[in-house]
Amino acid sequence: MTVLLRTRVTSIGPEVADLAEGGVVILFADGSPPELAEVSVLHKTEHGPSDGAPRKGATITLGPVCATITAVGSSAWSKVLEMGHVVISFNGATEAERPGEICASQVDSQALVAALKTDAIITIAA
Repeated sequence: MTVLLRTRVTSIGPEVADLAEGGVVILFADGSPPELAEVSVLHKTEHGPSDGAPRKGATITLGPVCATITAVGSSAWSKVLEMGHVVISFNGATEAERPGEICASQVDSQALVAALKTDAIITIAA
């Protein structure tokens, strides 16, 4: 398995749990503007991101929660490369509604909320 991105959560915005309960996680690299940090999981990259975007069937893990990528928006990976930003929707959609979105298989929302904590590791691998 090839790791495309491995990053460590540095802080969790106060509105992240509400979004995660709805199956949405927004990642932003450390140093994002404060108004974005409120709804974001801030992170520091430890490996990658790779030049090539993940494809359908790749995996994404957030701590103990694992999902399969089902769609990748046209600009999602370029935003990861540029500013460490991506919206991950755990909705199982086969096509991304927004260009900056990665869709993944549905997960237990309570497990997702519990997994989002400081120092948690997020990995995207193919």
